[in-house]
Amino acid sequence: MADPTTPPPAPERIEELNIERELQDSYLTYAMSTIMDRALPDVRDGLKPSQRRILVSMNDLNLRPGSKHLKCAKIAGNTSGDYHPHGEAIVYPTLVRMAQDWNLRYKLIDGQGNFGSTDGDPPAAMRYTEARPSQVESEMMADLDLDTVNFQPNYDERLMEPTVLPSKFPNLLVNGSTGIAVGMACNLVPHNLREICDAIVHVIDHPDCQIADLLNIVPGPDFPTGGIICGRGGIVDGYSTGRGKITLRCKLHVEENKNGRSSIIIDEMPYNVIRKDILEAIKSAISNDKIKDIAGANDESGRLHKVRIVVDLKRDADPDVVINQLYQYTQCQITVSIINIALVNRQPRTMGLKEMICHFIAHRREVITRRTKFLLRKAQQRGHILEGLIFAVCDIDEIVRLIRTSKTRDEAIDKLRKRAFRIAPDHQFAPQIPESLLRRAQNDILLSQAQAEAIGRLQLIQLVGLEIERLAKEYREVVEEIEGYEAILRDERLIMDIIREDTLELKEKYGDNRRTEITGDVGIMNMEQLITREDVVVTLSHAGYVKRLPVGTYRAQGRGGRGIKGGETREGDFVEHLFVANTHDY
Repeated sequence: MADPTTPPPAPERIEELNIERELQDSYLTYAMSTIMDRALPDVRDGLKPSQRRILVSMNDLNLRPGSKHLKCAKIAGNTSGDYHPHGEAIVYPTLVRMAQDWNLRYKLIDGQGNFGSTDGDPPAAMRYTEARPSQVESEMMADLDLDTVNFQPNYDERLMEPTVLPSKFPNLLVNGSTGIAVGMACNLVPHNLREICDAIVHVIDHPDCQIADLLNIVPGPDFPTGGIICGRGGIVDGYSTGRGKITLRCKLHVEENKNGRSSIIIDEMPYNVIRKDILEAIKSAISNDKIKDIAGANDESGRLHKVRIVVDLKRDADPDVVINQLYQYTQCQITVSIINIALVNRQPRTMGLKEMICHFIAHRREVITRRTKFLLRKAQQRGHILEGLIFAVCDIDEIVRLIRTSKTRDEAIDKLRKRAFRIAPDHQFAPQIPESLLRRAQNDILLSQAQAEAIGRLQLIQLVGLEIERLAKEYREVVEEIEGYEAILRDERLIMDIIREDTLELKEKYGDNRRTEITGDVGIMNMEQLITREDVVVTLSHAGYVKRLPVGTYRAQGRGGRGIKGGETREGDFVEHLFVANTHDY
């Protein structure tokens, strides 16, 4: 038995490394992996790898917008097993976020079940919830099987996954994205689809347009939860340089109650603000005497009102002052940073609005070009096969003889390839054959391998049953398709026309009204806006003590009143000066 205290034998070769260099290399590898494969979206489809893999996995499961919902546990498990090997517990929260209409302006997944709430409630476990793609998601997956994008091996090289989606839908511009990488973070804000589609069309028609032109079309972000944007300075900065800050407020109104008191009703929340956080902030401000005129606050949100927070005011309270105090001390007013960082050719880049639109247009141009080339190849292949079938029908007796005298299919195909075919001008089928093909067929033509195999795969009864009219009609249609595809590839303007038509179709199908209002700049809130305007009595004693009391303290009393000690002073002191002023006086 070996001595357990004996150290293991030393390896044959120990490589010495500089620890500083090794740490630098390892950290750089980790940082780049986080930036490119986890935290930042691709500028073309606006998706991070985890989001893209969920959508691809749903496509693999044959889920469509009109299909039956499938358990999220199945979707998350399939995604983790095939594309994203980090466990279902990591995949499921990403899936949930894509199904929440208060997180995404246009959700990508149609969820069924408890997917959380705007109050911060967590979703139900994945074994209870179900999902399927939304209509918008289908626009992102369209043409995926037409060689429109590049594919790469998955983590274990069993499958191939797309590096980007064709994405007719401008997801990054419309839904935005957030992410924290190593040394950088992104916060791309959502926009209205109608406005973005109009901006894309404008850039196509006017490539040299300026940011000022786009601001007339896209006035600002459009958050899924609504709210009010105050000022346009931050919007201009964000659209011009890719970085800016905007002030976002909740939408509210004042209601007068029957008891003579007022209530402030919050109807829409700022983006990513939770209702219970607002209530807690209000209670904290009350307890800390920052807000004194609030009698209570309740959350009355429900099916009738998605968001309804009621803030009851004390009698004679000034609603405008309390509203300003809510903006100052709670999340009723927040600052949203615009950080337009996304991956361009797998490199992080900060971009303005026009540059992001141009990258999307360039992506769509490449997708349409590749799709057209793919369809052209398919049409050319089909046209080539149809030519062979037309030759076969015009000389059907010889074709049948060659096949019957062959012992095997390979022998029949070989004989067909060696046999020259010709269609004479006076052939009975000549009037029905397209003129371009008839001219070529007046000389001896040998069948290709593909044509011979297509004929050889048909049974004799199928060969005899072929109709020249149907073949000629299909051939003419294929020739027209080929000419159309070739015209598109020759003229980039036709490609731009297709992008324009696709964009306008999206606008017509999915466009809706703006939810977020934009008002003028509110500037910096001063102290006067947080103080209720009222008349007060100020007294100054002989010893230098100053005292302020509301004018109502000195109201007249009826018989039997006990009086109010408004002018009470310390022993030996007395009121020397008394005057009436307002809380907003200087």
